[in-house]
Amino acid sequence: MMRHVVFGTGQVGHPLIEQLVTQGHDVVAVNRDGRGAFPGARIVGGDAADPAFTARVCAGADVVYFCLNAMNYDRWSEEFPPLQRGVLAGAASAGARLVVLDNLYAYGPPRGQRLVETMAANPTSAKSATRAAMTEELLASHAAGEVEVVIGRASDYFGPGALRSALGESVFGPALAGRTAQVMGDASQLHSYSYTPDVAAALITLATAPGTTGQVWHLPVAQARTIREVVEIVYAAAGHRPRLLAAGRVTLRAVGLFKPEMREYLHTLYQFTDAWVVDDGKFRAAFGDQATPLEEALTTTLAWYADRARVATH
Repeated sequence: MMRHVVFGTGQVGHPLIEQLVTQGHDVVAVNRDGRGAFPGARIVGGDAADPAFTARVCAGADVVYFCLNAMNYDRWSEEFPPLQRGVLAGAASAGARLVVLDNLYAYGPPRGQRLVETMAANPTSAKSATRAAMTEELLASHAAGEVEVVIGRASDYFGPGALRSALGESVFGPALAGRTAQVMGDASQLHSYSYTPDVAAALITLATAPGTTGQVWHLPVAQARTIREVVEIVYAAAGHRPRLLAAGRVTLRAVGLFKPEMREYLHTLYQFTDAWVVDDGKFRAAFGDQATPLEEALTTTLAWYADRARVATH
């Protein structure tokens, strides 16, 4: 039995904890307040930016996972790096492998290319520059022999419990009710989405397989479809005719007048106005195709939303 310490119990942390428990590991789940229901895991609350706290929590760990995000998206560049540094220090103190859940911000606009791990960082905003710098910091720590690091990059999430996402409650909820789904950008563009149970399973693979550290890996994704096709699959499963509203730059700026957090999405709008296709060939070549078929994943997610809606009405 291995000890796995998971920092972050949200959209990916939750299924990651569940899968680790199912596999029989000793699991410690860490979040800010120590709240949550994770049968089979021990839950601890505290400040992940505090190296003294992370050292205590990580004691005896074989693997540490960084699945945290900053509390305030508008202060992401200030709040996020200290969290990573704190968890990095905790993993180093335990001599554990550090598995970091990353996004694709650092690449910047792909300009018609598929996203591959060998692409150079080309940040075009403060947030993407922050993420690129965080990756450099991780790989430098690995190269210096301070801690074993492996980085797994995922695209926009969907899946049970993934509410705050470009393919989240603004699509699945309206699909169940036959209302209009809200997405961003150009719905005719191809887009890769990451299914959270697949993301969690792939992180475990990177955590336990030999020869993965010191590298960036794109986590498994199903074949990219257009944003419109994805929405149509969801609505067909819900038994409704698809209805879709795609918000562009002008709409996001207008909505941002009374919902300031929406302005923060302008910096990643290029991911939805152009093709955004993730190449997971490196992972598939090493470990096989572990992506759940898109229709199956979307249907499972829709069923979770339907169950959630039934519970809310009783």
